[in-house]
Amino acid sequence: MLVAFPASSLLSRLYYANGGESKWIISWVAVVGWPLTAIILIPTYVFSGTFPTPLNFKLTLSYIGLGFLSAADNLLYAYAYAYLPASTASLLASSSLVFSAIFGYFIVKNKINASTINALVVITAAMTIIALDSSSDRYGNVSEKQYIMGFIWDILGSALHGLIFALSELVFVKFLGRRSFHVVLEQQVMVSFFGFVFTTIGLIVNRDFQGMASEARSFKGGKASYYLVLIWSAITFQLGVLGATAVLFLSSTVLAGVLNAVRVPLTSIAAVILLHDPMSGFKILSLIITFWGFGSYIYGNYSLSKDSS
Repeated sequence: MLVAFPASSLLSRLYYANGGESKWIISWVAVVGWPLTAIILIPTYVFSGTFPTPLNFKLTLSYIGLGFLSAADNLLYAYAYAYLPASTASLLASSSLVFSAIFGYFIVKNKINASTINALVVITAAMTIIALDSSSDRYGNVSEKQYIMGFIWDILGSALHGLIFALSELVFVKFLGRRSFHVVLEQQVMVSFFGFVFTTIGLIVNRDFQGMASEARSFKGGKASYYLVLIWSAITFQLGVLGATAVLFLSSTVLAGVLNAVRVPLTSIAAVILLHDPMSGFKILSLIITFWGFGSYIYGNYSLSKDSS
């Protein structure tokens, strides 16, 4: 999760930086890798002696709903990465911790303590700092309106990400239980499959499939580089979501939100080094404050778990 998500973020930005334009294609590669998880799932039935979880109406409806939300979430992030530097987009995505905590509290009844509240306030402050410095890292080919919309799409995507975390945990609590790791793989396969179906429909309706060949020809690194970016994006997206789902199974929505937010400094630093993203003083300050928020949450919850034990 901490490696795959930063890698997928950088690959998304690399796609746009080298001539890619389609938001639907980036959304599609985020879910097209669902057979990878299916390949991992099948041997677990054989070697552990378990059987597939029976599909009833409510469970199937949950998978369809989560698949639709995942498709929408991927599309929002695709728009964000089209207009924002990867470092800025990842910093804004750390707000998913705020939404994960809020939705986890109301939907799954996860506890919120003082350290969590402090982390939420601090990370919100970091997002405000980025907003105040919005003009320093805007690409020359991106208009001010597009930059602002990218900012909004990123925050909305983070909110939807937090909701998906909470609803995914609710599926474990209500329908799947925490019996064995194979239920993690089952949920990931089904949700990604339905997300793939919804995104493929959007891709066909928008006629972006036909545009892939022309994009590949005009891609700066050539056709091979174009398809390698898409293939590795599909792999890293799938591994990242699989890791997040595993955290939900083993722990909680809030911890998944924390680990999802911890990727922020990794992505930001990698984007500056590999993609030469601009790093202003405001962005550095925002990164430091975000670190403070993570540290507050982790230390506070460690202290609570130590006291309870």
